[in-house]
Amino acid sequence: MDWLTTVDHKKIGILYLIAGGLFFLIGGIEAILIRIQLMQPKLDFVSAQTFNELITMHGTTMIFLAVMPIIFALMNAIIPLQIGARDVAFPFLNSLGFWTFFFGGLLLNLSWIVGGAPDAGWTSYMPLASNTYSNTHGVDFYSLGLQIAGIGTLLGGINFLVTIINMRAPGMTFMRMPMFTWAVFITSALILFAFPAITVGLVLLTFDRLFGANFFEIANGGNAVLWEHIFWIFGHPEVYILILPAFGIISEVVSTFSRKRLFGYSSMVFATILIGFLGFMVWAHHMFTAGLGPVANALFSIATMLIAVPTGIKIFNWLFTLWGGQLTFNTSSLFAIGFIPTFVMGGVTGVMLASAPADFQYHDSYFVVAHFHYVIVGGLVFGLFSGLFYWWPKMFGRVLNEGLGKITFWTFFIGFHMTFFVQHFLGLMGMPRRVFTYLPNQGFDTMNLISSIGAFLMGVGTIVFLINIAVTAAKPKNAPNDPWVDGRTLEWTIPSPAPEYNFKQTPLVRGLDAYWKEKMAGNKEVPAAEPVGSIHMPSPSIIPFMMSVGLFIAGFGFMFAKDEFANGFVGMLFNNYIVAILGLVITFGGMFLRSVFDDHGWHIEPEELEDKGVKA
Repeated sequence: MDWLTTVDHKKIGILYLIAGGLFFLIGGIEAILIRIQLMQPKLDFVSAQTFNELITMHGTTMIFLAVMPIIFALMNAIIPLQIGARDVAFPFLNSLGFWTFFFGGLLLNLSWIVGGAPDAGWTSYMPLASNTYSNTHGVDFYSLGLQIAGIGTLLGGINFLVTIINMRAPGMTFMRMPMFTWAVFITSALILFAFPAITVGLVLLTFDRLFGANFFEIANGGNAVLWEHIFWIFGHPEVYILILPAFGIISEVVSTFSRKRLFGYSSMVFATILIGFLGFMVWAHHMFTAGLGPVANALFSIATMLIAVPTGIKIFNWLFTLWGGQLTFNTSSLFAIGFIPTFVMGGVTGVMLASAPADFQYHDSYFVVAHFHYVIVGGLVFGLFSGLFYWWPKMFGRVLNEGLGKITFWTFFIGFHMTFFVQHFLGLMGMPRRVFTYLPNQGFDTMNLISSIGAFLMGVGTIVFLINIAVTAAKPKNAPNDPWVDGRTLEWTIPSPAPEYNFKQTPLVRGLDAYWKEKMAGNKEVPAAEPVGSIHMPSPSIIPFMMSVGLFIAGFGFMFAKDEFANGFVGMLFNNYIVAILGLVITFGGMFLRSVFDDHGWHIEPEELEDKGVKA
């Protein structure tokens, strides 16, 4: 019950990690099934319909339900600690954000059991996603599940914007914030502007499918290209919503394990802002072949290529930070160092795709698949592994096993390049993406086999990581405050795992890399900005959980409102919108209760400040 009612940012971070890890495994199993099907020509391991469902659910699950929540896990666990805060600005909303994400993801994945999984690709292009071509409930699960999950992401983005603006410790100016905090700040701004666009699109898609509207149905006067614009106005910033936190993680890890201040801190900050801005300006490069015309294509080509400039600044600054540093090679730093050349390869192929004439040749081939995975897996997932190994002691009080960690790194790193490097050449040789099989003797056979073996190797790396978690969980919580010795930021000044109240006294920040600066001055602690006193804490609440359950029930109610049921009573409940209304009543009832009951929280008195550690 404690985990259902918690509003503590550290526990919510752990909940995000568990849920994201679960969906990561589901998405990974879907990827393995895809690669088994493509391992040899003309295999019939799965049918064409199942293959379409697998590629749709793999992309959707990995983007929306796996890597996003793992990013939110690290944001929740680390950001308040890095800025010297005792919690996020709105703990109740933080809890609501997690539960809406979880029940949205659950609704989407239940499509495998009831109604049929979505089969129109993760972009759900129209008219493929219309009732004409997708006549099961699969796309309904997609549109309703992502709307509910998207509420959680939007709430989280707003919460972290307010938290970072208002709750920084005294002395922590914007230009003294750690790079991970800066990356999360820009990411949250992108979420604020990008997610409303996809939410509007999903609402319109739902109206088209469930209520007979004509926003995208070409036969009825709708416009399918409108969906493409709406999707990619969200979809391209989403790439930067995913990759910017990874940039922040790499900056922290490279700096700590080189025992050097991050090279070019100011330029890194402005490069992050510029990448976020340009990320919004280039959505139409996904639509070069949609017939926008040469002027639009040229403008979006140039804007896309400009992103290489701030990204290049980041790459060179990481290399200059490593240059001459006293490097420590552990699992976290290996993933960070492996990230740099891998992401550069993804960036180079991105510039190739930014050229409209070249994109006409690469479009819908495996070259695009290779590029996308080099950016998202080679960039983001490497970054997440690096961050998890780095901050695991702060989250759980235990250091992950280094031997098993290095096995994870090498199997995942080698497996990744085996899987996706050859796909560049498959694409250049003409293998189209999203096909469930291919004919023999076209030159595709060997490279597809290599790609599938690489995918298995990545699976082995993931399994070793899970074993590492189990082995580490059996050890006592004996990690020191700063297990890497060279920690530079505020989270390393407090016990591992962090106490419930985070900081007994709010720290006083006297420069960039606040903890490192005090160490160099011969101090063992960061000075306090206030005397020891009573600490105000938010009350736990079951209302966020109940509100999310209400949305989950309402989603089912709307989806099956026009279906025929063998049981008359069940049919009466669904066909008269009673189930949908019941779900909405639960949700709005929760909002009403939250509004009318004044909750002042509770206090930890100075004599109680010991032994309040978070249970992880």
